[in-house]
Amino acid sequence: MIADANRYEPRSNDTVLDFARHYGTSILPARPRHPQDKAKAESAVQVVERWIMMRLRHQQFSSVHEVNVAIAPLLVRLNDKPFQKLPGCRASAFAELDAPALLPLPLQRYEMAHFKTVTVHIDYHVEVERHRYSVPHALVGQVMEARITATTVEILHRGQRVASHALNSRQGGFTTVPAHMPAAHRAHMEWTPQRLIHWGETIGPATAEAVTRLMAENKHPEHGYRSCLGLLSLAKRYGKVRLEAGCMLALQIGACKYRHVNDILKNNRDQSKPAAAGDWVSPDHVHVRGPGYYQ
Repeated sequence: MIADANRYEPRSNDTVLDFARHYGTSILPARPRHPQDKAKAESAVQVVERWIMMRLRHQQFSSVHEVNVAIAPLLVRLNDKPFQKLPGCRASAFAELDAPALLPLPLQRYEMAHFKTVTVHIDYHVEVERHRYSVPHALVGQVMEARITATTVEILHRGQRVASHALNSRQGGFTTVPAHMPAAHRAHMEWTPQRLIHWGETIGPATAEAVTRLMAENKHPEHGYRSCLGLLSLAKRYGKVRLEAGCMLALQIGACKYRHVNDILKNNRDQSKPAAAGDWVSPDHVHVRGPGYYQ
């Protein structure tokens, strides 16, 4: 409940703050082991224990409804009981002080939510539980807050909602709103499909072809940007010559994604010599009988 138990500035966690924001109220955390910070609440619990729970302690109930029926008249008697040192009673104090300040309940009930800090990637998507959701492309590079409920993912920027999506559990998938996309696939940091392909061409034709295929596999080319950047970044680790050789081998086996090329380079498969062509001949072995055995 408390994210930061600071003595002077304690802070509730994001879910508690979101609950308070939904109902238009505020929550002031009490100090640990200091019941005097909430004396009225602690005293009210004691009064209910003495006036209600004590009177019902010998009764047996088979359902919550029976308990509520038994509590209702005792609660009315407790609230109508005059104060010992103040005028009026709990019911009159509520009607005079609390009732006029009450606000109507929100039209929608509060839905439990948890929060996650996310960053908008160059493909103007954020990743939540291994699924990617779009935000307006102008927010690329910004740090956001994702509010996640059982049915919805909301993206908040400085407390303001900038995107809302239905929760999607498909890992590795994309949920994209067309209005979030940049005009003519330009905007976010000048990245375009043509720029990525040209970058691949500076390494070699096989790398350029691998980049082209990565973007062609997605409904929107931007969805392949992250894989393309990962693929091209392998040139820093292994060099352009090895990356070109790795992409060439990946294209031959029909697997040119980043993880495939990375595995080829990591296992040095790009440097292994291809097997010589020719007819395979079984080596001599005591358990190999040969064709003469069957004559």
